[in-house]
Amino acid sequence: MIRTLIALTLLSTSVVAQDFRPSPEIATSSNSLTAQKSIGDDFMIVTANPLATQAGYDVLKKGGSAADAAIAAQLVLGLVEPQSSGLGGGAFALHYNATTNALTSWDGRETAPHSAKPDMFLNADGTPMNFWNAVVGTQSIGVPGTPKLLETLHKKFGSLQWKNLFPSAIDITERGFVKSPRLQKMIDADIGKLDQFQSSREYFYNTNNTLKNPEYASTLNLFKTLGASAFYNPHLIGGKIINATDGRINSTDLKKYNVIERDPVCGEYRTYTICSMDEPSSGGLTILQILKILEPYNLKQDDPETIHLIAEASKMAFADRNMYMADPDFVDTPGASLLNKAYLDKRRELLNDKAQAYTAGDLSDIFTSAQTQIEDGTTHIVAMDKQGNAISMTSTIESAFGSKIMTNGFLLNNEMTDFSFIPETDGKPVANAIEPRKRPRSSMAPTIVFDKNTKPVLLIGSAGGSRIIGFVLQRLIAIIDWNMNIDDAIAMPNILNRGNGLESETELNQSLNEKGHDIKIRDLTSGLTAIHIHDNKIIGAADPRREGHAMGK
Repeated sequence: MIRTLIALTLLSTSVVAQDFRPSPEIATSSNSLTAQKSIGDDFMIVTANPLATQAGYDVLKKGGSAADAAIAAQLVLGLVEPQSSGLGGGAFALHYNATTNALTSWDGRETAPHSAKPDMFLNADGTPMNFWNAVVGTQSIGVPGTPKLLETLHKKFGSLQWKNLFPSAIDITERGFVKSPRLQKMIDADIGKLDQFQSSREYFYNTNNTLKNPEYASTLNLFKTLGASAFYNPHLIGGKIINATDGRINSTDLKKYNVIERDPVCGEYRTYTICSMDEPSSGGLTILQILKILEPYNLKQDDPETIHLIAEASKMAFADRNMYMADPDFVDTPGASLLNKAYLDKRRELLNDKAQAYTAGDLSDIFTSAQTQIEDGTTHIVAMDKQGNAISMTSTIESAFGSKIMTNGFLLNNEMTDFSFIPETDGKPVANAIEPRKRPRSSMAPTIVFDKNTKPVLLIGSAGGSRIIGFVLQRLIAIIDWNMNIDDAIAMPNILNRGNGLESETELNQSLNEKGHDIKIRDLTSGLTAIHIHDNKIIGAADPRREGHAMGK
């Protein structure tokens, strides 16, 4: 493994542009944006699909842990929401243990296989490939991490027996399920890509409105009996993964895959402590950097000046994200140095009353000294059990339907396209360049917020590619600064900025145009799920832009 000290120079526009790839999933929401919610006293689960929520609810009702419920829900999501996540993908999870008051985070991100090369997504003339040409096919598939992560979570935090987490998913595979309107619209929109491969074409493009998946049932039965080893064994499910990738993933890639326990990244904001996933996800660091830049300001609700400040702080943080963040096992990234007070003060000084472009900040002094101190297509699930244990988990296969290749009844991811297509700029390596066994940078941001008594008060996360950062950020501000109800906060119009314009679901005040903001009105298909512990109640809420559902008791 080669560790690379990343260059403290500016990235070229072509590298930064990799972040502005197409949205992972198309918009399918109705015009009425009212979040579905549930209120309970004992336990709660929220997922992106009612059938998955029911599976998790049934587990919680039987005395299962929050981790048990998330596992059962994920097994169902891979079947009923296959465009977003599944056993062929990867995930990040934050887990809170109420007995020990301990927060841990778990990296089940996919890894690049042995066949990966830094220039694999470049054309013969050295220019980056068209995004969809890179996505569709075997070249985009990373080694799946979700099966190993689910098993790890159960071994660490499970209450029920492993086999008792499978009945709902297996039952649905056998009796079938009716394609939801969202799934059908996604299938229709993917004609020309998903139907290129026989297994995917025969499953998704048949005339039946009810889908049955006997191959997935066989996979689940093997998973139930043998655990995650079945996925990493070349003589079992792993062998079919190897075949489906034309050998781009081999038995050694599967054997060497491991889930990594990482320290969560945490920061203070107002009177709360906000914790999220650290690198290789950029989600937690970027959200915390934005919040810390904004903290001295009085962020008034429905105020154009507040939108301006959030947009500018977001652009600034995204410049740092695009420059510095990557897999910390391969790159000496600045990590928590990006949250250094002196550095944030310097970044904040750049803000004024006009929209402007930002480059990555100079961390040379802070980063150098910090190194001697530091030894660091999508869905979201939140669950809290009777004992107060909690989990916030974001799971993905990257773009809608991943690589479009189906095997063993599930789709394989296209996470390789989350790496930078360009391996170097100005002769210096790009932090998120492709290397075998490296984990691509993510924007997933499973988050848990703690009050001053170190008790969890909010679990939240979202789907949505690099827009996840803005989706989660907006709700943290809405709940902490504006005291909004969780369901109202989730349903409010999305507004965000990743450095390429102010994106909004609604018309904005003219004064923002006058400040120089390039406003783009468009559908922003977030997939937020959240649990808010408020007034001694557990309140779950799901994003109305998808098919999410909350259930509690």
